[in-house]
Amino acid sequence: MSTPLLSVRDLVVEFPTRHGALTAVDRISFDIAAGEVLGVVGESGAGKSLTGAAIIGLLEPPGRIASGEVYLQGQRIDQLPASEMRSIRGKRIGMIFQDPLTSLNPLYRIGQQLVETIQTHSALRTAQARERAIELLSEVGIPAPETRIDAYPHQFSGGMRQRVVIALALAGEPSLVIADEPTTALDVSVQAQIIALLKRLCRDHGTAVMLITHDMGVIAEAADRVAVMYAGRIAEIGPVRDVVKAPKHPYTVGLMGSIPSIDSEHTRLVQIPGAMPRLTAIPQGCSFNPRCTDVFEKCRHQEPQPRTVGTADVACWLYDGATK
Repeated sequence: MSTPLLSVRDLVVEFPTRHGALTAVDRISFDIAAGEVLGVVGESGAGKSLTGAAIIGLLEPPGRIASGEVYLQGQRIDQLPASEMRSIRGKRIGMIFQDPLTSLNPLYRIGQQLVETIQTHSALRTAQARERAIELLSEVGIPAPETRIDAYPHQFSGGMRQRVVIALALAGEPSLVIADEPTTALDVSVQAQIIALLKRLCRDHGTAVMLITHDMGVIAEAADRVAVMYAGRIAEIGPVRDVVKAPKHPYTVGLMGSIPSIDSEHTRLVQIPGAMPRLTAIPQGCSFNPRCTDVFEKCRHQEPQPRTVGTADVACWLYDGATK
């Protein structure tokens, strides 16, 4: 089996406090192959964005990687000095943030920002970098890129700004793109265009994408595999078709049951009781046990480890042979 493009092993992200360290991401592991889209889904506070920030080296202090390993194309990158990580960021790993306005400087034209990014990661002269910037704008679907390259961010719609951000993420020709809620706040037709664009990039360039979102509809449309996160842990990970059609973990079952379907005869959607626990109040054992309808005594005292169930890996005591 070939080496995965990105490999994360037992990653732990902590926030030190006066009362001890709070664990926001708790020993998660996953791989992403070249040309694959891995969707990472879960409620707000599950640790999705923190995982992406840890991989790319953009954790906000005092957050830190407490333990674990991150490998990019076989090279360990979680312990690199800040200067070396800066050279990887943008060149080998691209980042698409949720709000394009925070990624674009309103005082500079789109072309200036693209040219600067391209020249940072290549030896192209300004004229060549401008030609490359026009190519990128065309590739992400900006109409009349030769003209729009000299526009300011406020002269673009939200969907067009997000396309520009994707062009910026691709400027260094990265092998991995981390997309953090790239379709949030966009209307449905624009969401579909952005999803189609990300899928085309994977197909044409062999780029791996880590797609972070809370929208299972986006995951079902765009991802090859999906990792369902809850309270800093991965509850279930597997091929998106199997996880959507036949979820195994009770939390994933609840997520799938809360999505409306035109084929369903049910009049009410499934509701998961309670809320995601705060970092200061993550329960002992399985972190989902206070909200789980299938909970039993072992769930309250021992944390389940991922085990293979069919095509997915599931962290749930329901699938432990000894328990049964």
